[in-house]
Amino acid sequence: MGVRQTVFKNTFWLAFAEVFSRFLEFILIIYIIRALGAVDFGTFSFALAFVSLFSIASDFGLSDIATRELSQDEEVEREYSAIFSLRLILAAAVFVLILFFSFFVTKEFPLRFIIWILGGYALINEFFSIIYAFLRARQKMEYEFGIKVIRALAMVVIIFFVLFKISSIRNICYGYLLSNLAVLIFVLFIFHFKIQSLRFDFDKKIWKKFLRISWPLGAAAIFGAIFVSIDLVIMGFFSQIAQAGFYNASKKIIVITTIPAMLIYMSFFPPLSKFFKDSKEKFHKMWDYYMKLMIILALPAVVGGWAFASRIINLAYGQQFSPSIIVFQILIFMAGINFVYNPYILVLIVSGQQKKYLIVNLIGAVVNVCLNLVLIPRYNFYGAAVSAVVTYVVLFFLAKKFSEKIVPVSSPGSGLVKTSAIAVISSLAMLAVILQPLIYNLNVVLAVAIGILIYFSFSFFLAKNIFKISLL
Repeated sequence: MGVRQTVFKNTFWLAFAEVFSRFLEFILIIYIIRALGAVDFGTFSFALAFVSLFSIASDFGLSDIATRELSQDEEVEREYSAIFSLRLILAAAVFVLILFFSFFVTKEFPLRFIIWILGGYALINEFFSIIYAFLRARQKMEYEFGIKVIRALAMVVIIFFVLFKISSIRNICYGYLLSNLAVLIFVLFIFHFKIQSLRFDFDKKIWKKFLRISWPLGAAAIFGAIFVSIDLVIMGFFSQIAQAGFYNASKKIIVITTIPAMLIYMSFFPPLSKFFKDSKEKFHKMWDYYMKLMIILALPAVVGGWAFASRIINLAYGQQFSPSIIVFQILIFMAGINFVYNPYILVLIVSGQQKKYLIVNLIGAVVNVCLNLVLIPRYNFYGAAVSAVVTYVVLFFLAKKFSEKIVPVSSPGSGLVKTSAIAVISSLAMLAVILQPLIYNLNVVLAVAIGILIYFSFSFFLAKNIFKISLL
């Protein structure tokens, strides 16, 4: 009925959709890794990382810009078919690029064919974003929830059938492609007849209008895809296929740990955007609260993840993936940096400084590629993990520098230093408890729960009785 209720409803559905779909996909990937083993999963990881470098270009920032423009002016809905058609053209062009460059990245036809299949899947996966853009503009995130749940269930059903009946790396790739294609066709049918009529509209004026606005975000996303995926591509290029499998197995769990940061980012985006325009004082208070929350969550994630690395890897994949343990212990620091990096990036976006965001990602991509080319040939997946952490350190300081030039985000008396001290002390207390054999050797889920309880108990005690600040 009101703004608060609408924001809460949308945040709830987005969070529920993301957690539910990511959980199902994570369970699926665990079974895929166990079924394929390190070498075949390394091949799968290399192929998917390669196509990911291209597939992000098929959106080119159009989805975010479309959401913004559609939400600000309902008349723009008349241009949606042109935006939709542009996305089709971009997807087709990107698929041609994937086909072309696949001949240079490998001489093996079976691997090249897998790249083609996963290229189709990745482009379909990206194509859903232009549908989500319309739904978000209309404040109908519950529909997005439905689509994501259907997609996740379709993949689980079809790929599990493949795993237990006709298991092979190629058939698994077909499972990804066909399940997403079937859902996309179904969603487009419903969308066309129930929500918004679609037609092919090759209006070059509208295309130029949106591309002129979206290109900084699109370019930034491409550079972001480079420092996220290039490590696996380089490992594949140097024939470190098994190492890529071990590395990506750890990376899949690391991505799960960053879901809270992403969901909180989505929740803070609307109010910070509003306050940046209407009230700098409220913006400062809201941003400080956001950063304190990220600090409180980042420290225990890093410390607990490092301590339980072997338990987590063995539970998920079995002892045959023990080389992934040290990789996980390195990459968990990347996850922690990601928590405290996001608030600064949000400042750049809500202030309309997309070009600064582009520069941050460009420098991050260059640093990551250079480090990977130097470290991977010598240290394989350990080099890739170190490269990822160093890249995020660079990203953090660049984003911090640029955002503080736009607006001094942290207000006096914000309590960030005290919050950091509380997080450090509480994390050390948690570590001392969970490393005790009596706790550490419990079921890993129970041991993690005890660690969380210890951490937050210490945090609230210190905040109330020692540092005299509020964490909530």
